[in-house]
Amino acid sequence: MTMTIKQCTLEDSRELQEISVHTFSETFKDQNSPEHLNDYLERAFNLKQLEQELANRSSQFFFVYINHEVAGYLKVNTDNAQSEAMGDESLEIERIYVKKKFQKHGLGKHLLNKAMEIAMEQKKMKIWLGVWEKNENAIAFYQKKGFVQTGAHSFYMGDEEQVDLIMTKTLI
Repeated sequence: MTMTIKQCTLEDSRELQEISVHTFSETFKDQNSPEHLNDYLERAFNLKQLEQELANRSSQFFFVYINHEVAGYLKVNTDNAQSEAMGDESLEIERIYVKKKFQKHGLGKHLLNKAMEIAMEQKKMKIWLGVWEKNENAIAFYQKKGFVQTGAHSFYMGDEEQVDLIMTKTLI
């Protein structure tokens, strides 16, 4: 099994849309109404939105491949692209998603390591993310990797308010 990570470009927007919708649906379809899920998918992952995010110099996307198949992806943000005002010394992991059939193969760890590598290269002091309070597997994964809860914020799935825990890891 060959694993590679590649930065996404604007030319990857359709493939990014496909993996985004696939992995988000796979992860959250059982806990949310189809109406709320579809509303979110249309808003967050429409082609125009993703192209704007890909064009933003403060955001980066990366695909992880297994044997030339896109298995998941990572999105990181710095500066004003962060979804919360965390300052210039922070890097946000906005998304780490892996297809279910590729989970439990260490891909999340590789994507997290890629985000930490970027943070270190950019001399960031902290790396942070938001994770749904009901996503116990993800919370346990991040805690194991040294992240601690430092706050919470609202996340909207359609018009339903949900709570994301803000988890932070100090790098320096």
